[in-house]
Amino acid sequence: MTMAQARDIAPDRPAGKVTAPRPARAVSAKTVDTLVQIAVVALLAGIWEFGARFGALNPFLLPPLSVVLGRIWEDVLAGTVLVDLGLTLYRALLGFVIGAAIGIPAGILMARSAVMRWFLDPLVSVGFPMPKIAFLPIFILWFDIYDTSKIIMVAFSCFFPIVAATYAGCSGLDKWPIWSARSLGARERALLWEVYLPMAMPQIITGLQVALPTGMITTIVTEMLMGGRGVGGSMIMAGRFADSVGVFAGIVQIILLGFIVVKSLEIVRRRLLVWHPESRR
Repeated sequence: MTMAQARDIAPDRPAGKVTAPRPARAVSAKTVDTLVQIAVVALLAGIWEFGARFGALNPFLLPPLSVVLGRIWEDVLAGTVLVDLGLTLYRALLGFVIGAAIGIPAGILMARSAVMRWFLDPLVSVGFPMPKIAFLPIFILWFDIYDTSKIIMVAFSCFFPIVAATYAGCSGLDKWPIWSARSLGARERALLWEVYLPMAMPQIITGLQVALPTGMITTIVTEMLMGGRGVGGSMIMAGRFADSVGVFAGIVQIILLGFIVVKSLEIVRRRLLVWHPESRR
């Protein structure tokens, strides 16, 4: 068979570029994880609701979820939920910001100055494992029984995980970028803002992610112990009157508030670390 004959019997080729068929796009692992989490929450909510409804659980000790949500909606219409959540969020976030404003510079100083490390390391080592709530009576004596002592208590609790994470992030940096920047004439301020902080940012944000839930917990506990308005104070007041629905309404509010705050910080982390390899996972 000649080449001309072979061309004659060969099928016509398409004029355009031949491409292989695209495989069906697989569902991402993140989507699967989200769906599984939603399914688990829905299952637990269903067990809670039907177990309390049909007598498997004592409705006084564990009221049905629908009754709890109904109480929350009534309090929303009355305006008490927004006030309590607003006060709790204000105390938690302000204390968190104060703790971060002190903890991040302290961690950087510990990493860059031997004198500051000698001075602060014993304090951090002793204070980190201690239950911070033990200092609440001291803060009440020093300040007052109102918001000041609560906010300082939250800031005190947030300080330790932030300073520890910042120190770990800044002291464990690769030396080559620092030496390279210095060889190019970078000053200490430029090293701080353009080398130290960007390289230590993942570790610093991890410390913030640990400190924020800690601050939320501390806020609720101080409100329970000191009373007054806030989600924790409302829960204690409901417990004194054996109002289990009110107590569980506060628990649900805390869960939702904590979820929103923590997920918001995760979004901030992804935006700040868009250059980091973890953002591509």
